[in-house]
Amino acid sequence: MKDNRDKPRIAGSVVAGFPSPAEQYLEPPLDLNELLVKRPAATYFVRVEGDSMKDAAIVEGDLLVVDRSLTPADGDVIIAAVDGEFTVKTLSLKYVTVDGRRVRRVALVPANPAYPEIVLKSGQKLDFFGKVTAVIHRL
Repeated sequence: MKDNRDKPRIAGSVVAGFPSPAEQYLEPPLDLNELLVKRPAATYFVRVEGDSMKDAAIVEGDLLVVDRSLTPADGDVIIAAVDGEFTVKTLSLKYVTVDGRRVRRVALVPANPAYPEIVLKSGQKLDFFGKVTAVIHRL
C-alpha cells in the first residue's frame, strides 16, 4: 500500500468568477503522475526553451508532458525534429493544389507571430517525437 502522507492534496475547487460559498474539504492525496501520465513507458517530460509557443500558454521553463504512443493529428501540439532539430509547434496537415495536383502540406505552426511557420519541403525529414498532453508551469 502506498504511503500518501507526503503527497499534496486537492483542497476542493475554486470559482474563477464571482466568489461562491463552498464547503471546505480535502480530497484524497494527489499524484501528478496518476493525473497526467496515461502510458508511463511512452511518456516523457520536456523542458521548454524559447517563446515561439507563448500565445498557446507554453513559455520558457514550462514542463511539457509528451506521450510518444499517440498518433499526431492536425491541430495537435507536438514535439518534432525537422532535419534533426527539435521543436514544439502545432501540427498543420492540409491538402493544397500545386500544378493541378492535390498534395498534402505539412507545416509546424508557432503560437507567436514573431516566428514563421515551418513548411516541410521536398527532401526535408520530419520525425515525430510525441504529442504534448499537458503543460506544467509556474506563475
